[in-house]
Amino acid sequence: MTVTEPVSQDVKQSEPQTSAPDPEGIIAAPAAGSAAPEPSGPPELLPLLPLRHTVVFPGTMTPLQVGRPDSLRMIDACLPASKYIGLVSQKDGDAENPDPSALHEVGVLARVIKLVRQGEDGVVLLVQSLHRIRLLEILPQEEEGFFKARFERLESQAPPAEDEYWQAGVANLRESAAQLIELSPNLPDEARQAVLGIDSPELLTDFLASNLSLEPGEKQKLLEETDVLRRLKALQRHLNNQLHIAQLQKQLRDDMQTEFGEAQKRAYLREQLRHIQKELGEGDGSDEQLESLRSRIEEAQLPEKAKEHAERELRRLSVIPSASPEHSVIVTYLETLAELPWNILSEDHLDLQHARSILERDHHGLVRVKKRILEFLAVRRLNPEGRGPILCFLGPPGVGKTSLGQSIADALGRKFTRISVGGLRDEAEIRGHRRTYIGSMPGRLIQEIRRAGTRNPVIMLDEVDKIGADFRGDPASALLEVLDPRQNHSFVDRYLDVPFDLSQIIFIATANTIDPVPPALRDRMEIIEIPGYTEQEKLHIARGYLVPRQLQENGLTAEQCQWQDDALRLIIEEFTREAGVRNLEREIGAVTRHIAASVAAGEKDSAIIGPSLVGEALGPPRFVREDRLHLGKPGVVNGLAYTPVGGEVLHIEALRYPGTGKITLTGHLGEVMKESVQAAMSLVRSRCEALGIDCDSFPQTDVHVHVPAGAIPKDGPSAGVAMFTALASLFSDRPVRPDVAMTGEISLRGLILPIGGLKEKALAALRDGIRTVLIPALNEKDLPELPAEAREQLEIIPVRTIDEVLPIVLEPAGSPV
Repeated sequence: MTVTEPVSQDVKQSEPQTSAPDPEGIIAAPAAGSAAPEPSGPPELLPLLPLRHTVVFPGTMTPLQVGRPDSLRMIDACLPASKYIGLVSQKDGDAENPDPSALHEVGVLARVIKLVRQGEDGVVLLVQSLHRIRLLEILPQEEEGFFKARFERLESQAPPAEDEYWQAGVANLRESAAQLIELSPNLPDEARQAVLGIDSPELLTDFLASNLSLEPGEKQKLLEETDVLRRLKALQRHLNNQLHIAQLQKQLRDDMQTEFGEAQKRAYLREQLRHIQKELGEGDGSDEQLESLRSRIEEAQLPEKAKEHAERELRRLSVIPSASPEHSVIVTYLETLAELPWNILSEDHLDLQHARSILERDHHGLVRVKKRILEFLAVRRLNPEGRGPILCFLGPPGVGKTSLGQSIADALGRKFTRISVGGLRDEAEIRGHRRTYIGSMPGRLIQEIRRAGTRNPVIMLDEVDKIGADFRGDPASALLEVLDPRQNHSFVDRYLDVPFDLSQIIFIATANTIDPVPPALRDRMEIIEIPGYTEQEKLHIARGYLVPRQLQENGLTAEQCQWQDDALRLIIEEFTREAGVRNLEREIGAVTRHIAASVAAGEKDSAIIGPSLVGEALGPPRFVREDRLHLGKPGVVNGLAYTPVGGEVLHIEALRYPGTGKITLTGHLGEVMKESVQAAMSLVRSRCEALGIDCDSFPQTDVHVHVPAGAIPKDGPSAGVAMFTALASLFSDRPVRPDVAMTGEISLRGLILPIGGLKEKALAALRDGIRTVLIPALNEKDLPELPAEAREQLEIIPVRTIDEVLPIVLEPAGSPV
């Protein structure tokens, strides 16, 4: 005898519930859902739900798991209009698409109480069985793909309540059921109370028939029996047989309790259960599955703690019925344990010459970055068991951060896997989900290690500066343990619940800017900055990497499509404006496709791509060199800014007009930049006599400071020097040299303070045709890090105070604009 639990916590058990095996062999994760509003009564044509290996009796609440497409279409088509369906068992439970002749004539009329959707391919119905029915005519719905039937209600006949023989039979049946419940240790005490609390003999027979461990054919006979007395006698025979088996089992338990140890007892009971299932025809291959899992876990060579945990789960699996939802959860968990590479390590190839050739093959320039990577690999060669640092490649998009990680993996001969953590907000994505949740799974780290098939891959954590946080936790904090070499040797994923060694993994992170990264996480990583490329470097990259790749992708050969350097320079200067080379490759691909279309159409056999052909394919230039614009005007200054996508030149504009001394700031400026304007104005007013400015003009003048590209947010203190120069130029009516750009933070004492991102700012000035750059004197230490091209083509002037700035950048009063 069995009493099952509800399928979902959303299903409330308000009446006795029958055992409900899966009618269609599909189990999925439940999701919230509900049935349609209740109609007044069952329809004339009743939609049918065929059941496999299941017989449902009147007066019971039954959860049914539905997964066949025809049945799902019936639910979607009929339930919105009516809650009533017919439940009819199949003659052959294994038939996937039964025809009308494969269905029994007698079933039950049921009302759907609740509907719970399990993803896209499954539904759980909680149904209340009402009456026995006989199908008079089954009408296939060819368009819908399911059955409807005309039916009649079957009434049961029972002897008069005063019949003493009848009363004795009911009492004997009730007593036998209570004895069986007492002899079944796995049944709760509530089951006995449920049997004793059913007053109606007809309802009692249906309840016992639904819960007895009988074959579907025997249950169907009981369902078709409308004579309650004959039904009672048949049930009594089945109860007597099961009582006899239960008494023998109890005797065996009592006899063996003192003779067998715990392990022998489990083995004996398992063998006994297997034989009983075999005799009943209920064997489902679970023993073979159990042995297969046990063998796979042995082959995986789990650590001691993990092996003990797996053995405990195997013992639980051996006693849990295969129809139980917990069974599939444990099987999935054990399969995950068996598939993890607990002791599989890739052999490192620590040939530094080979590594250097791979880095040179895949990347142009980046000398300091390559040098640091080779040092990293050299240390791994001298101390393979050492705990190396966690590298973080910091730089604008498109400079090759991700491909550098792939090159490191190729040089070492390790598997490479990438985890994009940008936008991640759920801490469980790192630590995994607890197995108490439906649909739980390991975290992304364990999943990627499982896919890689080795315990020491190279894992790239992409975009760590874009990790979020909300009510589901803080993934950045979860990474603290992962990226700490002194802790990650015993990382515990919540799903696995056993330690897993991550210390042999090479973690590489990437970020566009370091500011959003939490300080604790930043402290665990060694930052390697990757600056943007100069125009000459972009030309080399285009010739050596981008053009060959686009030719291959577009089906052309180097003879059919020959690129001239002038064409590449034109694209670099007038069609792209970036620190990396992504847009450059995109534009090269556009021109190459233009040639490929002509070749495919037979218009030409080959082409030499020059500037004119680039203009034909891409249209007019998208960017204009700033040195071609007229900037020599009072109040207009070239400033330099550092953004997550590289350096930028800001054209700060100041305008004055009669007013009351107010300052208007526009251009989507942040609070820090607004404060820089206020500080610059104070400095100008404090030095008005030295600058030759009428001090009395300030109260009668309003000033408007604007930074173009107003849709882009701008902030930071490094524009202070440019703001001061713009205001000083405006009030002294002296234009600023258009070929000069400047950067630096100012203090109220007139000192110029150091800034960050000097390399990116210098490259932006070089890209925009600037030839003179003013930098804080305290940033002179950063000059050796600038690319050689920037040092050669730029005149870099260090300045300590604002008094050194104006003589360099201001033209004499009255100079032509």
